[in-house]
Amino acid sequence: MTGKQKGFTSTLVHAGNHKDKYGSVVTPIYQTSTFAFENSRQGADRFAGRCEGYIYTRIGNPTIRALEDCVAALEEGVGAIATSSGMGAVTTAYLALLKSGDHVVSTASVYGPSRTLMEQHLKRFGVVATYVDTSDLDSVRRAIRPETRMVYVETPSNPLMQITDLRAVAELAHANGAVFVVDSTFASPYLQRPLTMGADVVLHSVTKFINGHADVVGGILIASNDELLRKLRQMMILTGCNMDPHQAFLVHRGIKTLSLRIERAQAGAGMIARWLEARDEVAWVRYIGLPSHPQHDLALQQMSGPGTMISFELKGGFRAGEALMNRVGLAALAVSLGGVESLIEHPASMTHCGVPTEEREQAGISDGLVRYSVGIEDPADLIEDLRQALESGSSAPNAE
Repeated sequence: MTGKQKGFTSTLVHAGNHKDKYGSVVTPIYQTSTFAFENSRQGADRFAGRCEGYIYTRIGNPTIRALEDCVAALEEGVGAIATSSGMGAVTTAYLALLKSGDHVVSTASVYGPSRTLMEQHLKRFGVVATYVDTSDLDSVRRAIRPETRMVYVETPSNPLMQITDLRAVAELAHANGAVFVVDSTFASPYLQRPLTMGADVVLHSVTKFINGHADVVGGILIASNDELLRKLRQMMILTGCNMDPHQAFLVHRGIKTLSLRIERAQAGAGMIARWLEARDEVAWVRYIGLPSHPQHDLALQQMSGPGTMISFELKGGFRAGEALMNRVGLAALAVSLGGVESLIEHPASMTHCGVPTEEREQAGISDGLVRYSVGIEDPADLIEDLRQALESGSSAPNAE
């Protein structure tokens, strides 16, 4: 049976598993740098692509391929390429698909390093970008130029949880001859599959939901056709940002519980978001599952669930947010997301600190914004943790 013929969770558990002569239930860790050939002819054939087989782990490895095949099946792509980090995936996409003179349209509140790489480094080689609110189709339409060769969106966006209409933006990109790339990290394949809605390439930081245990850094790219897959893999090989076999083993192990983890954390996130929205200390809450979310209806159309990420702003601004983060005890004050443990962070001084203040504020990332990644802890405990932190902050001297 192929991955498409199984249910999603069955695919999570079984896709990509490679059988070996010993009958191992899971794909072993092939912790080797190179692979021996039976004879010189076989070596020549493998290098020429005339036969299947492995040559060198930077080029390919059975443990890494098991993970790639699994995620490709989940995303309904022709293949996937695992990288050493999420930024390795972003860099591979940029370098493989762009050239000097090309223009990119991207989400204004995109992950900070993705924007920094484009604006501070690719710009030196003649690639320029325009950053807009991609949840506004008119803004995307106005930003596209004749030389636009990539539309790169993050949906849901980090950290504002903005939703981009994937089908509509795919039409705009393709009408202009541009490749449509989607960073779907905040959704994971369990909640959203952009290739089925017109995207050409999907990428994830597998550090987050796909691995789910805060113990591995990695990325992955999934392509909609063989030509894109070839370009992306060639660039990954040349830049040397391949995933390590042991990394791949851990991520492939973690992904098997993706649906269980997200379902558990998502239920808690809904409870916490509703509780936050009712608090006097909170100015606003952005959670896709709340009817108050600006793109709530669109999210329900292209996602199978609202996910586990919440952003909110306290009425007291930066000082109130700082006090909250310093007083929570159950959620860890740390960047990243999508793990079994809850994490809380301050985007302006952490994940988006590399974005100039004016551009960051134009993107809606204010000084008082707090991002909360809900884990699988008991929701009542997480709410009590937030309650005591909010009330301690409001009663502190000089609190705003």
